[in-house]
Amino acid sequence: MIFIVVKFDVARGHREDWPSITKEFTAATRAEPGNLWFEWSRSVDNPSEYILVEAFRDQDAGVAHVRSAHFQAGLDAMRPALTRTPQIIHTEIDADGWSQMGELQIDG
Repeated sequence: MIFIVVKFDVARGHREDWPSITKEFTAATRAEPGNLWFEWSRSVDNPSEYILVEAFRDQDAGVAHVRSAHFQAGLDAMRPALTRTPQIIHTEIDADGWSQMGELQIDG
């Protein structure tokens, strides 16, 4: 699995608009056959910081994502709302989904 985490520093005037700025890109990516998840979060400490956690089935799915028309359109839509180049962690891991956290088991 390709596992990616990206930090986006969104300009003050676009903080509240970020979900709508990325809406089409998000929907199109989630519809890709090789996408496992594509989830946005916002920092509780920094209102300008949005975090994207995404995963793709394999290298081929990741390449197809980056080569898609909606990927380029998404970059074009995001670029004017950012204050700096996003930070990224991109790695391949031996997993195919989420596991339960062993240290915090909830019975139910």
